[in-house]
Amino acid sequence: MSVLKVDGLTTGYVKQRPCVRDVDLSVEPGEIRCLLGPNGAGKTTLLLALAGMLPRFAGEVEVGWVAVPGGNPRAAITAGMVLVPDDRALFRQLPTVQNLRLAVRQRSRRAAAVDEVIEYFPSLEKRLHVDAGRLSGGEQQMLAIGRAIVQRPKVLLIDELSMGLAPVIVDEILAVLRRLSRETEMSVVLVEQHVHLALGVADRASVLVHGSVVIDDSAEALRADPSRIEAAYLGADVDAAV
Repeated sequence: MSVLKVDGLTTGYVKQRPCVRDVDLSVEPGEIRCLLGPNGAGKTTLLLALAGMLPRFAGEVEVGWVAVPGGNPRAAITAGMVLVPDDRALFRQLPTVQNLRLAVRQRSRRAAAVDEVIEYFPSLEKRLHVDAGRLSGGEQQMLAIGRAIVQRPKVLLIDELSMGLAPVIVDEILAVLRRLSRETEMSVVLVEQHVHLALGVADRASVLVHGSVVIDDSAEALRADPSRIEAAYLGADVDAAV
């Protein structure tokens, strides 16, 4: 059973010129799905639409068999989709611990939520009382993901996870995402420019070109034949490259 099902999604910033066209996507519980594609392919636009940050011109989105209306961020969160945007969306003048507590609606869960994040990202423990704006890039990304996971998402959307981060930090964060997907069955939809990193952690991958999905296959298959992705990025006939 798919936890996220997207049928014929068309979206963008101007209805007459959509950036994403007729996208179908299905994500299973505990699955990590990476979205690949050249710059301007529509990957971020797709995540923003799923998170309710952009209007939906056509198509349907379901989370756990429940329809999610378009252009409604609150409805998307209530359904179980939480976005970590590329700018991380932190309260930079508040300490780490306060950033985490504010992400949890129930006051009774706030202390436990902080402990939960420290379990996954132990390096944040010594930074709990440091303002988010003074954290390193890696620590900020850990905090942003921590804020998301304490909301108990069914589907975690992450845009440009590795941007500006050292490889060792990226590896640490990807290992946590893999652990979360296995332990909690949380699904992850990940936009990542570094193809080898994304395919190394993902179960499946979708390649977008000019707003359309041109490849949808297992990460294992694409690791075995990277020429398919190269052909898609270069605008070649993908079917001919298979």
